Amino acid sequence: MNTTNPTTQSRTGHAPLSGASLIALRAISKTYTGAGAGFTALKDIDLSFCAGEYVAIIGKSGSGKSTLLNMLTGIDHPSQGSVMINRIDVHTLDESALARWRGKNIGIVFQFFQLIPTLTIFENVLLAMDFVKVIPKNERQLRAQQLLDQVGIGKHANKLPAALSGGEQQRAAIARALANDPPIMVADEPTGNLDSQTTSVIQNLFRQLADAGKTVIVVTHDPSVSTRFERVITLKDGTVESDVHESTETRGARP
Repeated sequence: MNTTNPTTQSRTGHAPLSGASLIALRAISKTYTGAGAGFTALKDIDLSFCAGEYVAIIGKSGSGKSTLLNMLTGIDHPSQGSVMINRIDVHTLDESALARWRGKNIGIVFQFFQLIPTLTIFENVLLAMDFVKVIPKNERQLRAQQLLDQVGIGKHANKLPAALSGGEQQRAAIARALANDPPIMVADEPTGNLDSQTTSVIQNLFRQLADAGKTVIVVTHDPSVSTRFERVITLKDGTVESDVHESTETRGARP
């Protein structure tokens, strides 16, 4: 995968913070209320992420992983606390501004791909650019093809998602998430339905994106994949049980 083309130069107009946290979550709590008693999914979370980090968030089902991801992306709002991303207090934005901000700054990869089934994968990537309008219109078709080439499925550009394997669909979803060159990539169980060989390929793609300067945050329930990451955050019952940074020496020795 060629990480120098076309994802290394930001087009969003929001250069990553230098010498400071790109993402800062402060005192984040989330309680869901219903007809019965309320359920607290997150409890007083304090976390920071720097540009270029490659992070896994792990924990059992119900530990708060997906809720935390929803706080980061602005999909859901905290009951208390703040999420600051590159100087923006995400949850103070109205829905329209939040959608525009998210499209420019965060690429999201889902477990079940969520590609539009009636569009080719080329059209899926192109649509993401047409929606946000960060990439100049006369560059979008070339960029869509370059991104599909970059993730290794350029020859399938004109196929519908159903004609591809699960791994190929996930690569297409990664290309779509990269469409507007966001500084942050988040993925929710992106390899949960893939075989071990394809899982390795997808993880290598994420690793290379982090090496190219993107902040990559991956949620997974599988602790066995944690050895591939520079940092592993473990959630338990809505709290941070551990936050482990791999040493430089260990990382340098990794094959």
